[in-house]
Amino acid sequence: MVKKTMGFIGGGRITRIILEGLRKGGYKIHEGTVVSDIDIKTLNELKEKFPEISVSFNDNSQPASKEIVFIALPLKVADEVFKEIKDYLNPDSIVVSLVPKISIAKISKSLNGIKEIVRMVPNAPSIINEGYNPVCFSPFFTKEEKIELLSLFSILGACPEVSEEKLEAYTVLTAVGPTYFWFQLYHLHKLAKSFGLSEQEAEDAILNTIKGTVDTMYKSKLSPEEVMDLVAIKPLEDVEEDIKNMYSSRLKSLFRSLKD
Repeated sequence: MVKKTMGFIGGGRITRIILEGLRKGGYKIHEGTVVSDIDIKTLNELKEKFPEISVSFNDNSQPASKEIVFIALPLKVADEVFKEIKDYLNPDSIVVSLVPKISIAKISKSLNGIKEIVRMVPNAPSIINEGYNPVCFSPFFTKEEKIELLSLFSILGACPEVSEEKLEAYTVLTAVGPTYFWFQLYHLHKLAKSFGLSEQEAEDAILNTIKGTVDTMYKSKLSPEEVMDLVAIKPLEDVEEDIKNMYSSRLKSLFRSLKD
């Protein structure tokens, strides 16, 4: 198991998800772990939740000096921060970028040629160790180093190694994907209770229905048409095309913005 010191540049949602997932998965967060952010409220809330970490307000030099440096920043500020931290990194630092779009080659160039870089597409269910976090390694890692890092990442859930050119597709599918369903499922839960089901009954029904629905897609060996014909009553049939068109329009636009 990895016992290297860790720094997080950016203390927002992704960092909280990773720290919570690691803790839930039984990983003892190193007391030398440092998180930096420009928002003191964010840091105070993180420190309250994870008292073992140190926080650094508006100063990225401390987390950048650690052995594993996670870059958990919005795309619009990442380039600037990469240039800012380059002189604080150690030559053998491992940089884990959670930022979409910016390639390993570009990150390395911005960081004075740092060689060991990982790009990861983070997935919110990592908070309960059920994430799906595709990763891509720069070519300079040894097999043993990869295995060591994957042992850390796998605490959060599945972490398949993929080619870099596919990361943006995974961003649309897995990083943002939960948002396509959560609002619908929460509303369905609310409706189920209004129909007379208890909290637990609604939870059990939705959990098992969604699992069974997806399993039927991929395990029944039926065509899409045959699967969708298994249920006769289709209350949303008249708006299906509108919903599919919305998916296509919004998600293709997002994908283009990540690839351009």
